[in-house]
Amino acid sequence: MAHLEVDYYSQVLGMDRTMNVILPELSDHNPTWTNETLQDIPVLYLLNGMSNNQTTWQRRTDIERLVRQTPIAIVMPSTDLAWYTNTKYGLNYFDAIAQELPEKVASFFPQLSTKRSKNFVVGLSMGGYGAFKLALATDKFSYAASLSGALIGDTEPLLDLESLTYWQGIFGDLDQFSGSENDILTLAENCQNRPRLYDWVGEQDEFKQINDTAVAKLKQLSYDVTYETAPGRHEWYYWDKQIERVLEWLPIDYVREERLS
Repeated sequence: MAHLEVDYYSQVLGMDRTMNVILPELSDHNPTWTNETLQDIPVLYLLNGMSNNQTTWQRRTDIERLVRQTPIAIVMPSTDLAWYTNTKYGLNYFDAIAQELPEKVASFFPQLSTKRSKNFVVGLSMGGYGAFKLALATDKFSYAASLSGALIGDTEPLLDLESLTYWQGIFGDLDQFSGSENDILTLAENCQNRPRLYDWVGEQDEFKQINDTAVAKLKQLSYDVTYETAPGRHEWYYWDKQIERVLEWLPIDYVREERLS
């Protein structure tokens, strides 16, 4: 697997951005791969949480080792603290990540698939919210997974994380959040081409209750959602373990290293 750090200019945001990419390549490590194998490659977008950036998945999990034998590309974009949202302070982060970023990826890496069936999005915490939001609000992702996600129907559970001024800068009037384009459950109600969903949260995680509530409502809407919980807190120790479970859930030819002779 090749690792690339890609700096590019975002027309939407009017600034330089960075994405880290893990890319399958022909090598002695994968002697059965051919040029044909490495065409129309599935793409997994990994989204970070509030205190992280595009490097954190690689620094705190085994993601690069886990996909070493699997022909899939991993894209980890810089997302800042904007909650995958077109903010009220004028920077359209949702458009930059949901629309512009896949176009950049397709332009830079033509061997990667642009098919919805082969594009997936996964995130943790803030990124779990982002993953579901991107999959429900666009027609680009067939599978979406959230790990300890802030699957909020309102912003009240988040107010102890940042100031009211911060949240208003992201979402605007918080009294208008429920039912808006930023409300996961409203997006789920209006989504036409439904993605398959996976959600995991630790039993001791502060977001456990909002995940319980969100998943119950998604199931009421007849979504294909896999919900799993286990002992755990809001920490990378658990997300490192769960990302392999997500890889097993995705419709890819995932190969675990220990199964190889």
